[in-house]
Amino acid sequence: MKTILIANPKGGSGKTTLAVNIAGFLASQGQRVALLDLDRQKSASLWVATRPADLPEIVTLESSKGEDCLNDYLVIDSPAGLHGKNLAHALRLSHRIIVPISPSLFDLNASRDFLKILADEKEVRNGRCQIGVVGMRMNARTRAASALEDFLAESGLPILAYLRETQVYVNAAFEGKSLFDLPPYQAFRELEQWDFLLSWLEKD
Repeated sequence: MKTILIANPKGGSGKTTLAVNIAGFLASQGQRVALLDLDRQKSASLWVATRPADLPEIVTLESSKGEDCLNDYLVIDSPAGLHGKNLAHALRLSHRIIVPISPSLFDLNASRDFLKILADEKEVRNGRCQIGVVGMRMNARTRAASALEDFLAESGLPILAYLRETQVYVNAAFEGKSLFDLPPYQAFRELEQWDFLLSWLEKD
């Protein structure tokens, strides 16, 4: 089973939005997907609970002890402030780590320290898991995007996507849906922004 960890030490960075939409994409491709919701607010679990029965199934796990169940992918929505032993354990499980970053000085500063911690972890240093960054609520042609690119220039980390702020995500989530459960005409602009991120996820 492949595990995708969505992590950032700062609350409100867009972790849950990424987690449920990645889970929705994988399920739409016929993969057996489990979602582990470690966030205190349990928004991802609520999303799964409201998901229509006629959509591709996504199951929730109560803890990582269920990691050996028969799923193709496990998506982990991590809590704000993930660190220490909890972070080390999550990294041991993970094949891909996605760090969402919002367009603010505070988010960039918080993320700088977190990315350094990730780089120092044994699993990352050994190449066992790969890290990518997603610019959340960010247009690729803005000052915030340029600041993110400058910020990551020396790290060698890829920017997987810039996901613009839009009500499409909000409205889909209210219905227990991801972008990938919507008719394409409702989300074609958003879906284009996911192309590189999805190809990165599916690499062996």
